[in-house]
Amino acid sequence: MSPSIKPPLKYKLLWLSIGYLMVVFVVYSSLSTSEVVLEISVSDKLLHVLGYFGLMGWFIQIYRSRRAGFLLAALFISTGVALEFLQGLGGVRYFELADMLANTLGVLLAWVLSYTPLAGILLWFERSLFTNQSDTAA
Repeated sequence: MSPSIKPPLKYKLLWLSIGYLMVVFVVYSSLSTSEVVLEISVSDKLLHVLGYFGLMGWFIQIYRSRRAGFLLAALFISTGVALEFLQGLGGVRYFELADMLANTLGVLLAWVLSYTPLAGILLWFERSLFTNQSDTAA
């Protein structure tokens, strides 16, 4: 996870843009009065885990320092808690402690997995999909 082990991402702006769109989607789907409809039957709690796992897992690949990991975890856990309180105030959705716990579980799971080879998925995409012919010929 140390920045000295992996080279910096070449397309950081692209990855950040996608990440911020993910944040907007999570906030929108948490506070919207209309439900996001999925064609598959999945547990609500699993969606919370996956959503926050995705956010943490995405941003921890962009900001790879130990300090950034702590800050990202605190930010996403706080966001999950705040959104649950806002849902409780809105009158359409419900405040659920179990949702907060599922959000937190997703963040912590992604953080733990950031110490495995899975932390290099964005770097792999850059090398595999965005490498032009002149880079491979050298």
